[in-house]
Amino acid sequence: MHAPRSHARGAPDDTQTPPATLTAAQNEKRPRGWAGFVLGVLAKLAYPAVILCAWFWDEPRFVGCLLFALLWLQRCAGTGAFGASLRKLTRIDWGVALMLSVASAAIVWTNSELLLRIYPSLVNLGLLIAFGATLVRGPTMIEKFARIGTPNLSEPAIRHTRRVTQIWCAFFLANGLFSLYTALYWPREAWSLYNGAIAYGLIGVLLVGEIAWRYLVILPRARRSEAA
Repeated sequence: MHAPRSHARGAPDDTQTPPATLTAAQNEKRPRGWAGFVLGVLAKLAYPAVILCAWFWDEPRFVGCLLFALLWLQRCAGTGAFGASLRKLTRIDWGVALMLSVASAAIVWTNSELLLRIYPSLVNLGLLIAFGATLVRGPTMIEKFARIGTPNLSEPAIRHTRRVTQIWCAFFLANGLFSLYTALYWPREAWSLYNGAIAYGLIGVLLVGEIAWRYLVILPRARRSEAA
C-alpha cells in the first residue's frame, strides 16, 4: 500500500517525465560518477606513490604541495555512500585535517626534508585520533563503515566492529612511532620504502587477516548461536 503523494498546482510530476528525459539525465550523471570514482581511486593510490617518489625528489616543497592537494581531493572526489561519509567531517576530523594541512603547508614554506619525513607519522597520529575518538563517543569507526553496507547490525557484530577499531588504533600507534623512528634515524631511501610501500603492505595484511577472521570465526559462531 503506497502513501498518497500530493503535488502543488503546476509542480512537476516525476511519474509524467518522459522516459527519454530520464535516460538523458542518467547519462549525464554517469560520466560525473565515473570521473569521481576514478579521481577517488587515484587519490588513494597517489599518497604512497608520492612518498615513494620523495626518494628521488630533492625538493620537499613540491612533495608538500602534492600532499596538501591529495588530502582534500580524497574528501571531495569520493563517490557513493563511502565518499559521502568522508565529506561529513566531525570537529575531530576537521582538527585532524587542519593539522595535516598545516604540516603540508609548513613543508611548502620551509622546504624542510625533516618535516616531510615526519608527515607519515602525523598521518598515523591523525588516524589514531579519529579512530580512537569513536571508541569514546561511538559509534566506532569500523561500525560506521559496516553500516554503509549493512545498516542493521546485530549486537555481536557491533562488539566485533569495536574490537576491530581497537586493533586499528593499536596499529596506528605502533606504525606511527616506528614511522617517526625511520624519519629521525633512517636514510631517505629506507624511510621512503617503508612509509610508501612496506607500511601499506602491513595494512593489507591486517585487512586480509580481519576478513579471514570474520568469515572463518565470527560468522560461523554467529550462525551457531542463532541455531541454538
